[in-house]
Amino acid sequence: MLALRLFAADPDAVKGIWVRARQGPARDALLRLLGCLPGGYRKIHPGVGDEVLYGAVDLAATLEAGSLRKSAGVLLTPGVLVLAMAERCAPDLSGKLASALDQPGNGLIALDEGDEGLPPCLDDRLGLFVDLEGIALADLPSMEVEGEISLAPLDVGAAVSGEAIADLVRVASELGIESLRAPLFAVGVAKSHAAMEGRSEVSGEDLVVAVEMALAHRATQAYHEAEEDDKDAPPPPPQDDALEPCEDEAGGNALPQELLLEAVQASLPKDILDRLKASRAARTMKTSSGSGMARKGNRRGRPLPSRPGSLSGGARLDLVATLRAAVPWQRLRASLSPRGQALSIRAQDFRIKRYESKSDRVLIFAVDASGSAALARLAEAKGAVELLLAQAYARRDHVALVAFRGQEAEILLPPTRSLVQTKRRLAGLPGGGGTPLAAGLVAARDLAVLEQGRGMSPSVVLLTDGRANIAMDGGADRARARHDAETIARQIAARGVYALVVDTGARPHRDLEALARCMSATYLPLPRADSERLSASVTAALAA
Repeated sequence: MLALRLFAADPDAVKGIWVRARQGPARDALLRLLGCLPGGYRKIHPGVGDEVLYGAVDLAATLEAGSLRKSAGVLLTPGVLVLAMAERCAPDLSGKLASALDQPGNGLIALDEGDEGLPPCLDDRLGLFVDLEGIALADLPSMEVEGEISLAPLDVGAAVSGEAIADLVRVASELGIESLRAPLFAVGVAKSHAAMEGRSEVSGEDLVVAVEMALAHRATQAYHEAEEDDKDAPPPPPQDDALEPCEDEAGGNALPQELLLEAVQASLPKDILDRLKASRAARTMKTSSGSGMARKGNRRGRPLPSRPGSLSGGARLDLVATLRAAVPWQRLRASLSPRGQALSIRAQDFRIKRYESKSDRVLIFAVDASGSAALARLAEAKGAVELLLAQAYARRDHVALVAFRGQEAEILLPPTRSLVQTKRRLAGLPGGGGTPLAAGLVAARDLAVLEQGRGMSPSVVLLTDGRANIAMDGGADRARARHDAETIARQIAARGVYALVVDTGARPHRDLEALARCMSATYLPLPRADSERLSASVTAALAA
């Protein structure tokens, strides 16, 4: 209810609401309330075409009327849009909606019905978040009372001090929020809430509402996580002093930063950070997999059964299927048509061609050639890689080879389909020296990003015993080496690169399992497997 009031008070300040809710009475009640917004709303779906967004010739209406008919584009008229199944929003549609949200007068209510989350560009542009998961209609009695809620624009001219703005920016930083839009949304929420309460100046209460509504759901780390490394920080002020509002330079009421952070903690369920991280990882992993990424389109690839649809976004008409769908209705339509058409085709008859193609896959093998691996499993790892290379060659996959030992990593072989050349480079790989795991991951990451830019689907297969002891700067420090490796692993996960971590040590290593979690990768401990079993296990993991 508060989110709806804040959005209606100043739509340009918050731009919209991300609503996480599956189909049910509570969401239906929310949609009924949206009808109270000034100007109402228009509903769209993830498959909406450009002719609906920007307007075009309405082919179905033209055929039916016998004269030219055009449709009005929903993005050409400022207003509020409701996007159903927002978690399925394609990148091109999310980009168009994001561009519209950057213009004044436009707003968006994104209904997220799944666990994947919103596309990043929409997540970044919607100021408020509402989670209706597990909420029953009985929990929302006031939503059914007519006239209970007033949704109208307000004069949001409340003054906000520079110190309050600085506090919101610092809180966003403490919560690990990288977006620069988030503090701007928080300022807009604080001003709108002050206007709702009839105040001419933003107070501490308004700041608390701002961090709860605009910042809490964007947190990537908890308050205690942000503070645990700060051992020398002074103790917090006594509780009685902390609760006393302090006067800032402008004379308004403000709250200490610690109370704003505690307000975020109090407003979040215990597992919300884990759930948000899981949803981001799920959406990231959705873009890539162990095999080449399947892409459906209407131009090239393996033909798929045609489907009903509209001629939008470059869709191609399947004429035979369209005629086949229209034929059974001709006698009935002829009797109803005043013009006596020989052939009557309606919009519901249209069938659209579909094709499926797969992008080429590149397997990036990052092999640990350090002294510890050489003494333990390097021979088996080489044998397994050779077997995997042969299978990749049979599937016409590209293969790249990265080796790390001593203080650096080296790309022994850029992506290629030459099996002979790859085997020759692998056979000549020496072992010995330290384990610069972070350097190996950096080389694999850079290579994967390069291949993504070329339209490939990269997969990183890391084979190591997990005993990282060389940091990024070349220093021998196990703690820094582990920290550097986990940092690069998170960057690989953020890029959406499918990864597989194969533990080739004599026994499973906890650090390597933690590294796999940071990389959102599959962890495969194979302490006693020979090269054939190692190859079979990796193949099964890549195909899963």
